Amino acid sequence: MTEQSPLQGMGIVVTRPAHQVQHLTQLITAAGGEAILFPVLEILDAADLHPLNALIARLDSFDVAIFISPNAVGKAMNLIRAQRELPSQLTIAAIGQGSKKELERCGVQQVVAPQRQFDSEGLLELPQFQNMDGKRVVIFRGEGGREMLGDTLLARGAQLEYAECYRRGKPDIDAAPLLHRWARGEVQAVTVTSSESLHNLFDLLGELGQQWLKKTPLFAPHARIAAAARSLGLEQVETTAAGDEGLLMGLIEWRMYHKKP
Repeated sequence: MTEQSPLQGMGIVVTRPAHQVQHLTQLITAAGGEAILFPVLEILDAADLHPLNALIARLDSFDVAIFISPNAVGKAMNLIRAQRELPSQLTIAAIGQGSKKELERCGVQQVVAPQRQFDSEGLLELPQFQNMDGKRVVIFRGEGGREMLGDTLLARGAQLEYAECYRRGKPDIDAAPLLHRWARGEVQAVTVTSSESLHNLFDLLGELGQQWLKKTPLFAPHARIAAAARSLGLEQVETTAAGDEGLLMGLIEWRMYHKKP
């Protein structure tokens, strides 16, 4: 292992949806590791797009639009740009840096986002979201997302609507190749970026794979995901900083601490 290749010899399972693996894979590869792709979540269009399209048509009636995830940005902005321009008076907000960057790639400037805690709680700490009396807010999210953000904004006086623009599904994926690699000692770490992905991974691996997973270091970019992992019996759970870069840094720090002299 060298300073240029701190992850040399590490096989790292990447569980992001297939369309979102490129950046993390590049980071791991550049650091000398091997990204083992095992997408445990797929992002599907909403079953009925009519309500979403109808809401997009009346975006001028809102004061604030909040995007929960990069997936929400991708799905919603494709439909928005096909129909119209974003209203100039609309405040655009994002939960995390990934969503903010995705909005900026779509040409959206001046995105409001947390600078430290990249979640709903972090957004709610910002001064813009303290007094919401009479503010009309739309939250772009997947079907069945967390209610905490919306409930808190309602309690602060907002008028709220949800725009559900995608569904999350568990892919039909064969775990056998991954289990074979685990059996050969080729899996040294696992990355998971949502609690739903974690539970899908646990289900897809089956009883044997679950035993290996419990003994393999798992890296998660949020304390909520880490807590869910511990509740499933995982023994080595590392909470990293947010985003792909945060995961990479967590992997490198862990490897440097545990490397053999």
